[in-house]
Amino acid sequence: MRERIAQAIKQALAAMGAGEAPFVVERPAALAHGDYATNAAIVAKVDAQELAAKLHIEGVEKIEVVGKFINFFLSREALIPKIQSFPQLYAGKTVLVEYTSPNLFKPLHIGNLIGNILGESIARLFQATGAEVKRINYPSDIGLTVAKGVWGLSKTKGDPTDIAALGAAYVAGNAAYEDGSAKAEIDEINTALYENSNPEWSDLRKKGIATSLAHLDGLCARLGTTFDTEFFESESGPVGRDIVRANIGKVFEESDGAVVYRGAHTRVFLNSRGLPTYEAKEVGLFELKTKAHPNFDISLTVTGSEQKDFFAVVFDAIAKLFATQTAGKVLRHISNGFLRLTTGKMSSRLGNVITGESLLEDLTEAARGREDVAVGAIKYAVLKSGSGKDIMFDPEKSLSLEGDSGPYVQYALVRARALLRKAADAAVTQHVTSESAILERLLIHFPDVVARAAKEMEPHHVATYVTELASVFNGWYAHERAIVDGKISGHTLKVVEAVERTLAQGLRVLGIPAPEEM
Repeated sequence: MRERIAQAIKQALAAMGAGEAPFVVERPAALAHGDYATNAAIVAKVDAQELAAKLHIEGVEKIEVVGKFINFFLSREALIPKIQSFPQLYAGKTVLVEYTSPNLFKPLHIGNLIGNILGESIARLFQATGAEVKRINYPSDIGLTVAKGVWGLSKTKGDPTDIAALGAAYVAGNAAYEDGSAKAEIDEINTALYENSNPEWSDLRKKGIATSLAHLDGLCARLGTTFDTEFFESESGPVGRDIVRANIGKVFEESDGAVVYRGAHTRVFLNSRGLPTYEAKEVGLFELKTKAHPNFDISLTVTGSEQKDFFAVVFDAIAKLFATQTAGKVLRHISNGFLRLTTGKMSSRLGNVITGESLLEDLTEAARGREDVAVGAIKYAVLKSGSGKDIMFDPEKSLSLEGDSGPYVQYALVRARALLRKAADAAVTQHVTSESAILERLLIHFPDVVARAAKEMEPHHVATYVTELASVFNGWYAHERAIVDGKISGHTLKVVEAVERTLAQGLRVLGIPAPEEM
């Protein structure tokens, strides 16, 4: 409907000789100002009354001029969409979304959930608005983190098939590396793992990585994520190293035995031992990505906000190394914040680790065994804020049915579905009530909300909308007897169907389970 109004305005302005004008058609701040409003008269510098008189739009019941603004009131029939189709902003585009990508060889930290949840929702937003999306996971399976864990296992004789033993080994290795007592030995292990020169260490690494991946796959399955492509640092490292070496003196320079890139700030791409750093691995990853998906248009990397400066320099280097492949493409880092509990920021380098699995299990138990409700609680808590913002997570509030939570929205959907099941046995009448008017006027804006969320890559717009819709529906449900004496108004039935459809789609875009019963 918004596009229909915008097109009518463009045609009317052309007829008035006003030409092109960058006007907007948007949802007004107050219901009193209609269902849509435009600033077209201001931007095009034409008389608002004259412009309004030229507008005849199907589905618009009333057009009102207030000063220079024009407000549009839709008919009740137009307010209840039979389907919710979204503007296809990215039709024909291929979008790569890289997310989750944890350091392996230790339990999955609760923070690993955040990137997964945000990345999955962004991927779904692009799909909803027409893009072909490729989900990419890029776990770290080699490097100093793994070397610390291998050192810890070799000292503690821990079981590499036990995820808890991996966690303990990593904590021990990190402590020994930080205090210097085992730094030289762990650096030696790191080099040997890259070179695959020590069978015992390589075997520990192989078994530990397999254990970590099994836990990662299990958690992603519970969260509803399936990746199209998976790359590993053990693959990207050698590729990136060779590309960097080949471009010394062109893009990179040697400095104190290392190879660096001087961009917004200087970063090391090959260390003094000749090993690829995370920066060089990103170069190798880009090469692997472009071979697997050569025709991509947008490549997104969802990681912590502390990586912003890192990616600014890395993307700058990649643009110089791959000028042809990056021409006309978008490379962008999407920040996700940290999830904080009352104990503050958690770190897997310390002993106070709360794993993603343990949090999900604790919430599932608190939700009386309903994992779908627990997943909804966690995802909503992450997505209701803008990307890059830290999340203060209160487990009790996250499961509340009193509003501003995933279960609250899920419960509204369950109510709508229960009402539809009852309505299946009711007689349908032609009576039309006015009690659902506010609810109807909210439904029409869902496609625009999804389009905005996709354009800005901000799922919180959808989370805010479905919460508002759930609140209005719950208020209507509490006061309106939809089925009376075995009868339901056909108009009311259409409204409830639209609410159910919209809430289900909204939850789907967020990656939140849409239960039938609670």
